[in-house]
This record gives sequence, structure tokens and C-alpha cells, in this order.
Amino acid sequence: MLRAAFAAQENPPKQLNFNMHGQSQTWQTFEDIKRAAEEGDAASQCYIGICYQTGQGVALDYGQAVLWLHRAADQGDVSAQCYLGVCYQAGLGVPQEYREAAHWFREAADQGDPAAQFNLGVLYETGQGVPQNYAEAVKWYHAAADQGEPQAQFNLGVFYETGQVVPQDFGEAVKWYKAAAEQEIAPAQCNLGLCYQTGRGVPVSEIEAVKWFCRAAKAGDKTAQYNLGLYYASLEGKAPPTAENPEQDAFEVEEATEEQPTS
Repeated sequence: MLRAAFAAQENPPKQLNFNMHGQSQTWQTFEDIKRAAEEGDAASQCYIGICYQTGQGVALDYGQAVLWLHRAADQGDVSAQCYLGVCYQAGLGVPQEYREAAHWFREAADQGDPAAQFNLGVLYETGQGVPQNYAEAVKWYHAAADQGEPQAQFNLGVFYETGQVVPQDFGEAVKWYKAAAEQEIAPAQCNLGLCYQTGRGVPVSEIEAVKWFCRAAKAGDKTAQYNLGLYYASLEGKAPPTAENPEQDAFEVEEATEEQPTS
């Protein structure tokens, strides 16, 4: 999944604030933003582009989004560069062009944008717009993961668990799965549960395994739902679950432990 670097507000305030990468702008009206954008202000151009791309305060218009994002990106605005990469990757307002997407993701990634670093890693992993290169993918996932990007953390965990490109290291895999799982990335929660179930990188713990399977299953992860089904099937014919019994009801386990920090 590709991620952009800006979370648009559903109901923007009357006083419009734009804070990205330590630079803050404030406008009173959309007309103020438009005027600043037309005068060449990159932050204003980026904001307008995002508004058109997301339908925030204006009619959704991918063509206008690309126009304004391009103006801002050409001035080096990192958020606009990442968003423009998403436009080219998904074919929003422009023909789908992975090579152009890679160009703009790289521009933003080189400036340290974690979303762009993750997106560039995805392109290297899949070979879209760039030669397939797993080592480059891991490099960019690591850069993004170190800044807290959850999808990158999950992908990095997979590389460490499988030992592809990097030395196989279950402890490192668990570290990154947990970081992503705590940010509600369901596949990471499921994989973390599997690590606890099998003892890969952590001591075996059915309680922890079930807890993470539950969180992933509630988010719709099919593998976690299947694993929970197996867990419930394993309880057939056993004593009714209780709070003192480590094989208590899975959802009770999850509710009892989800607020407690795990080691």
C-alpha cells in the first residue's frame, strides 16, 4: 500500500494551518492560500494540490491536483514531491507512469520524507519504474522504519524473518513487527502472534499469540482469523476457560492484556 505524507482533515478549520516538515503556514481563507500559490509560494501550492487530490474544501479534481503539486514539487517541496509520486504511481490526473513516480519519490526520499522512502522501497521491491533490487528496497524501508513509518516497519520485519537480503534474525523481525503492530498494522499483528506461537525471536507465549491474533482479526486480517479458529477448535473438550486458565477465551485474553506493555 502506498502512503502519502499528509493526513487531510475532514473538516478544515476556518483558520487554515499547514505544518509540514517543521515549516508552518497560516491563512485565514482559501482565497488567501490561492493568492499565495499564484504568487509562487510552494507551501500554498502544495496545500491546494492536496485539497484537490482529497476533495478537502473543493471539488475533487486530480488534474488540478497534479498542476499545483507539480508547481510545488518543482520548487523542492518535499510533501508535494511525495504526493506527486502517488499521482503517477496510481494514475491520478496523469497517465500511470512508475518511472516518474520513482523520480518524485526519490526526490522526497533524499530529503528524508519517510512516506516517500517507504514508497520508493516498494517500487524497488516490485521492480516498478526501477530495476528490481531487494537490497535497495531494504535500504529505503530501513530509512523509513527508523522514522516510525509503520508499513515500512512491517516490510522490514518480513525481510528479517525470511532472511532475504539481510541475515535471518527473528529477534530483529519481532522488533519491527511489534513497532508496526503497535501502530495497528494488522499483518504485523498477525505475524507477531505467529512469532509468539512458535517462539521465533521471543519465548513461546500462547497468551501473547492470541492477543495479537485477536487485534489483527478484529481489523479483518484473514490469516489471524483462521489462526483464532484453530485456537478455538483446540479448546474443544477442555475445561471451560477461566481468567486463571491460560487457555481462557481469546477475546478476554486480548482485552485483559492489550493495555499492558509487552516486553
